Amino acid sequence: MSQKIPVVPSTAPLAPEQVVSLNDLLQGLQADQLLWMEGFISGLRAAGGSARSTAETALSRGAAAPELTVLYGTESGNSESLADLTAKAAKAAGFKARALNMADTQVAKLRDIENLLVIVSTWGEGDPPETAVEFYENFMSDQAPKLEKTRFSVLGLGDTSYEEFCKMGKDFDARLEALGAKRIHDRVDCDVDYDDDFAKWHVAALKALETLALPADEAGTSAALATAPAAPAATVQYSRKNPFPAELTERVLLNGEGSAKETIHLEFSLEGSGLQYEAGDALAVVPHNADDVVEDFIKTTGLDPDGQVTIKEQEYTLRTALTSQLDITALSLPVMKRYNEIARDAKLEKLLDPANKAELQDYLYGREIIDLLHEFPAKEITADALVGIMRKLPPRLYSIASSPKAHPGEVHLTVGVVRYDAHGRKRKGVCSTYLSDRIGTGEKAEVFVTTNKHFKLPANNDTPIIMVGPGTGIAPFRAFVEERKAIGAKGKNWLFFGDQHYLTDFLYQTEWQEHLADGVLRKLDVAFSRDQKRKIYVQDRMRENAKELYDWLEQGAYFYVCGDASRMATDVDLALHAIIEEHGELNKDDAKAYVKKLKDEKRYLRDVY
Repeated sequence: MSQKIPVVPSTAPLAPEQVVSLNDLLQGLQADQLLWMEGFISGLRAAGGSARSTAETALSRGAAAPELTVLYGTESGNSESLADLTAKAAKAAGFKARALNMADTQVAKLRDIENLLVIVSTWGEGDPPETAVEFYENFMSDQAPKLEKTRFSVLGLGDTSYEEFCKMGKDFDARLEALGAKRIHDRVDCDVDYDDDFAKWHVAALKALETLALPADEAGTSAALATAPAAPAATVQYSRKNPFPAELTERVLLNGEGSAKETIHLEFSLEGSGLQYEAGDALAVVPHNADDVVEDFIKTTGLDPDGQVTIKEQEYTLRTALTSQLDITALSLPVMKRYNEIARDAKLEKLLDPANKAELQDYLYGREIIDLLHEFPAKEITADALVGIMRKLPPRLYSIASSPKAHPGEVHLTVGVVRYDAHGRKRKGVCSTYLSDRIGTGEKAEVFVTTNKHFKLPANNDTPIIMVGPGTGIAPFRAFVEERKAIGAKGKNWLFFGDQHYLTDFLYQTEWQEHLADGVLRKLDVAFSRDQKRKIYVQDRMRENAKELYDWLEQGAYFYVCGDASRMATDVDLALHAIIEEHGELNKDDAKAYVKKLKDEKRYLRDVY
């Protein structure tokens, strides 16, 4: 549902043609553009001047402008995007601002920073992002410098469905204070629906820094620009806040008959979107919840599906809210606490007691919000109270499985469909079954592109690459090989792929055989774990080819891993260390240093989940 824009009344102190023009402008603006307009006008009023004079005042500071560093740690690219927006707003506010990746700096350099904003995501069970691990470890160590002259504020990105929600934001905030830095604005912890919280944080943090860092006669005059990552655009721009309705043009089941898996290949049209992507990027899909899951909610609560509810000042019917606006499946501690404010159930209260942490974690595993409604029924619950316990339905990110050069105007995905039974109920992945069951060919899904600057092909097309991608982890490597073929890259390409069975689970088998035949793919090693008594995985194939793999690394090869983080990526990493230790004739410490050098040179890259 589109945002409701207030119509300028004809009684406004404006000429009739101005009322018409202003209404036309407001109807075409997105939420972030409205925020910009609000801040811009407020700033003009505070400054008592024109747009020209406000901008000139901010820009006239020149070399005397105070410096600001927006330090970010990112996994999927969200922290990086927000850091870029913050840096742009800060520049408009009169700062000499830069966005800096934790992967590209050293902790020791923090001592020279006076104004610091930190945006960091939490990955998995309370871990730092892949590219920020070394920085985080050094920052938390005794070697971190004292930061008495640093002013700071922290924004954490996380997911309340995980126990260690926004742990990285909390860690950085506490550590900065411990090192003597001065907090100028309280830390903000964001769930997956972070837009509003980010907007409030970055405006408030910049204003707080403004007061301290800018000359007294200039502080406040930049308020109009501080809220403005970008000016209103006349043309439609599709993005996270305004997803593109992409037509599904093709859907193919990749697994053969008898497979225990359900993996689908999807093709969407991007014609007319203006969206661009590169091999290695991700596509976000905004899903809808399944009708039967929604109906279960309505039946269980006994609420009127056509009744009106309000979510962030917008009105929906309850059915629409449950279908397209709210995450009605993910059960988390915050959801349970909010629900028990309504249910006031003694058993649930006991379960939520911090002393029963292990019991709570056991309960959360495999259950969804509907289980909570059934097992701890609320005697009375209103529609607004029900929607109030849930967060916004988050988009799902999928590694793109196509090269834009090979498929102009299209984007392809490789999706594993999730279906399982738990606690006496049939469960299904929200987005994977949305893509497999609930949109048909010719219908549209809302999508947007998420860049991944840290999972890209080498700039030198002659550089060899080694790709390890079992299961749906094959997706970005299909894009890589297509890209290298399209541009005529001379670098050697080696793929390790694994799944359960050769006959039913060899994803894109024909394509790989064609790439082998035409020489684009130099080597292909496959591991089908269930085709023999002893399970064989991609890391086993790596060890079987250890000498040649090490030789490729010595030739400058990039080493890529995509797929499951919990086991596969760890096992592949252990195998890589062992191979380097053996064939490099190194001890464990030197092999570890070799791998670290690969990471420092950005030749060991992982896209794991």
